[in-house]
Amino acid sequence: MALLLSCCHSLRWAERVAAHRPYPTVDALLAAADEAGYDLSRADLDGALAAESSALPHPGAPPAARTALRAAHAAYESSFGHAFVISLDGVRPGERLDQVLAGIRSRLGNEPEEERVIAAEELRRLARARLAFRLAQGLTPRRPEA
Repeated sequence: MALLLSCCHSLRWAERVAAHRPYPTVDALLAAADEAGYDLSRADLDGALAAESSALPHPGAPPAARTALRAAHAAYESSFGHAFVISLDGVRPGERLDQVLAGIRSRLGNEPEEERVIAAEELRRLARARLAFRLAQGLTPRRPEA
């Protein structure tokens, strides 16, 4: 269960995924993870989003980029009450900072309910990517991200 909770900080999500094991294939497990993400209640989603933290830039990022990212995260959190979540699965490392900044800037103009839908989808994608990554690493839970 710790492994699942390290992928999505929702007990309901983790229980739904765990309840149907064993899975015949990795694809079946990932499909179940997606499905469980769609079944989160408003309270489940709020709890999962509250447990997320803002992504930090690469330590080698220029100071101006670090400052811009901190300001963008602060504006987003002030507007929506939770950390900005975005799945960067498939985005090259050198493009991640730009992708996060562009994502925050484009989503800051959303109405709260519209952003909730987008954040829920990004959380589902993020949970799936985390789970796939953990599986590839041999099912070891990662330490909480700072």
